[in-house]
Amino acid sequence: MEENGQIVSVGAPNGVFAVTVDEKGRLKLPASMLTYLEGFKEDRKVFITTFDESEARIYPISVWRETAKKLQEPGDDFEALDALARIADHYGKDVDVDAQGRLTLPDTLRKALGLEKDEVRMRCFQNRINILGSAEYEKRFAAAKNGLADKVKVLQRKAL
Repeated sequence: MEENGQIVSVGAPNGVFAVTVDEKGRLKLPASMLTYLEGFKEDRKVFITTFDESEARIYPISVWRETAKKLQEPGDDFEALDALARIADHYGKDVDVDAQGRLTLPDTLRKALGLEKDEVRMRCFQNRINILGSAEYEKRFAAAKNGLADKVKVLQRKAL
């Protein structure tokens, strides 16, 4: 949703959600994520892509348009951003969420990330929904737990 030209988050759900990608490459969004996307008032249109070939990203279409604009901005990092835009375009596709709250992951993306017939983990972050396959999720979760005591001290220093 836009407010004064800026994208505003509309109550992203907290936590990680496990869903299964079916044999047709579809996944059913958890109800709270569907409500989150519907809050953007965009007729259930999203853009699904990846930048790093390990994590899929579902963008409400207005959020993607802002992201795409930023990828085209001139500057010192234009070559890197242009390369990332090419990767996003290669794997990405506009997708409609159907009446049952399902969306179909683009074939190229699904195959590259190994998301076929997999239980994936979904998490809202920065006005988008991130998707990790089960193996990638477990790898990142194990890395997050590594050195946990020191990470907790950071929370304490920040009074969180």
